[in-house]
Amino acid sequence: MKTKIFNFVMLVCLFTAGCGEQVTNIDVINDDGKAVMALDYRNFDEAASTLLESLFSSGRLKKQDGSRYVIATGRIKNDTMQRIDTDQLMVKIEREITNSGLGVFTAAVGPGSDKLLQDARELRDSDEFDQSTTAAKKTLIAPELTIAGKILQRNIRVDRSKQQVEYYFQLELSEVKTGLSFWQEEVIVGKRGPQRSVAW
Repeated sequence: MKTKIFNFVMLVCLFTAGCGEQVTNIDVINDDGKAVMALDYRNFDEAASTLLESLFSSGRLKKQDGSRYVIATGRIKNDTMQRIDTDQLMVKIEREITNSGLGVFTAAVGPGSDKLLQDARELRDSDEFDQSTTAAKKTLIAPELTIAGKILQRNIRVDRSKQQVEYYFQLELSEVKTGLSFWQEEVIVGKRGPQRSVAW
């Protein structure tokens, strides 16, 4: 009997302890939470903002005739120990370039191209669709520029109890016609913390 009571008390204690910590929402605008060794949303936002500032200030996206560049997003290689969706970096960059009026992104080519664009063009051969509503041939616009890059991670042991983790965000803008690099930039995010902290 005592064993059953003891087990019940232990179960209640464990349940109460598990419910003790409350989940809270993060204020992503004014987040004063502690830094972590892995990359978090603040790091991606900071890196994207710095890269965009460099790109816009370089003037490389300003065409002499005032029109917009057509840009294709190439591969953003994840060379870190973490499972990263590189869209975390590129969504903000693509959005800000598009909103600036200096460039527009094509979804017709590239690693993240929209397969539906090609599928929709196959409707030209279908008797089930009004052919006046299907996309005509030679209407896709080829990119003039490509943007590609890499996210690197480097772990350094500072001493027996401390480590340093460096993250390198690298982007390059190239002209399709010539293959020449129009612009390139690197942003470094460095972190230093306990050796036991996991950086992936």
